[in-house]
Amino acid sequence: QVQLVESGGGLVQAGGSLRLSCAASGTIFSINDMGWYRQAPGKQRELVGVITSGNLANYADSVKGRFTISRDNAKNTVYLQMNSLKPEDTAVYYCYAAGRRFSWSRDMDYWGKGTLVTVSS
Repeated sequence: QVQLVESGGGLVQAGGSLRLSCAASGTIFSINDMGWYRQAPGKQRELVGVITSGNLANYADSVKGRFTISRDNAKNTVYLQMNSLKPEDTAVYYCYAAGRRFSWSRDMDYWGKGTLVTVSS
């Protein structure tokens, strides 16, 4: 199996910064896209941003210019640097990875259990 474990969530004041990390472990042949989604209370899960194995990143309009995704392919780890945080960024943030466990297996989506980010006004 492939496990994704997030870390770095917590409570921060509006205007502050947090950095989330997500490490993939287990039997991994390759990982393609990695990224972050979030789900605020009472809302659907939404894409925050995604980064390809070639380090091309795309972001939701709501976080462009404030959030930055990066990855360390050697460590199978993806990061989310969040600056200028707003109360509306409060959500559970989920790590995502698309990859395969063996050279002959198909790509699958994997998810972390989530980490809570709370931004106070």
